Amino acid sequence: MWGGRYASGPSAVMQQINASIDFDRRLFAQDIAGSKAHCRMLVDQGLVGAEDGAAIQDGLDRILKEIEAGTFEFKAALEDIHLNIESRLAALIGDAAGRLHTARSRNDQVATDIRLWVRDAIDGLDGQMRTLQAALIDKAERHAATVMPGFTHLQPAQPVTFGHHLLAYVAMLGRDRGRLADCRKRANESPLGAAALAGTSFAIDRHATAAALGFDAPMENSIDAVSARDFALEFLAALSISAIHLSRFAEEIVLWCTPQYGFLRLSDAFTTGSSIMPQKRNPDAAELVRAKAGRIVGALTGLLIVLKGLPLAYGKDMQEDKEPVFDAADSLSLSLAAMAGMVTDMEVDEAAMEKALLDGFPTATDLADWLVRTLGMPFRQAHHATGRIVALAEQRGCRLADLPLDAMQQVEAGISKDIYSVLTNAASVGSRTSFGGTAPVRVREAVKAARERYL
Repeated sequence: MWGGRYASGPSAVMQQINASIDFDRRLFAQDIAGSKAHCRMLVDQGLVGAEDGAAIQDGLDRILKEIEAGTFEFKAALEDIHLNIESRLAALIGDAAGRLHTARSRNDQVATDIRLWVRDAIDGLDGQMRTLQAALIDKAERHAATVMPGFTHLQPAQPVTFGHHLLAYVAMLGRDRGRLADCRKRANESPLGAAALAGTSFAIDRHATAAALGFDAPMENSIDAVSARDFALEFLAALSISAIHLSRFAEEIVLWCTPQYGFLRLSDAFTTGSSIMPQKRNPDAAELVRAKAGRIVGALTGLLIVLKGLPLAYGKDMQEDKEPVFDAADSLSLSLAAMAGMVTDMEVDEAAMEKALLDGFPTATDLADWLVRTLGMPFRQAHHATGRIVALAEQRGCRLADLPLDAMQQVEAGISKDIYSVLTNAASVGSRTSFGGTAPVRVREAVKAARERYL
């Protein structure tokens, strides 16, 4: 394949380490699309005759059909997707195939392919994130008034609504989608026509090929065009952040499915059993979503290290960009699908959530706020008084709502029986009406706003 420069072929080891066809075959559609755009431009510029151009286009269409039908023979000896397609094109149409590589290199070809692939992957992942948001929003609406413990440090903090909790993940996914959209914008410039690194002496039209492939513009520097992989890093970074968000939610699902919490139940569709313990119902789908985050972050770290210290322009090291990008995209796609399935599938045990609110004095802040509002106390003084009242309740082994009025008045004489109106969990969440708060009325408003914004 190297023409007159090499007299013999590579060793078996060299062939094995050098070949990328086992993974870069996934670029076939993007590679063919790029070649067709390049061919049209060459014909329009008078660099390839119309007859040869038509033969090339027809041959590329036939190859696309063969690959999609599973009849195309990929050959490791031809190294990569580009040479495999080029070789097959030559077999189909003869010498005219050799004209296709005029004014381009595998360097700008692969840079174009991977940008097209990332762009397509972003579009697909954005759709999956939207689907997950829709499932969360639907569940949040059904549980806008379902009260559960809110936690900080994994300790009971204040009552919140389950719908409000779920909407937090809707917001996270919204930012994830925004990061991917930003990444897509920066990735959407065409390297095609940069050739090996220096551009070309042929009178090509890079703006035409960029437009034909849906790019916003050609990249402005030919060296940067073939050597830049920051778009892949940004893609992996965005995927890593999203995977961390999914992992946090997965961890909560794992906790909430335990008998100690009992907040949720997943059906057989998203759980597995034990080979030895017949009673087990393990939330394996959530656990695997949690684990995928490590794999995706690892892909980002791996590519960062590959690219660190690489001189311009192209080095074969950059062949290692594809596997982490493909694997991370696959892993996040599967995680999003699993999470959307679990959200739709999960059954909420409202009684268990209510029971969990018996512990930890979750309405203590409501008591302090009442002292501020009703008695005009500075909050720090109210905080101290409330702490003493909580200590009394703890000594008696009762909830704040069950502590006798005279006991509270021993701490603060101005407390009246009206204090009990703020010590129920329903009253607590109902009072949190500030924008972005957990009150059911605010959750329902947030559900409506989320549908308008994201769906």
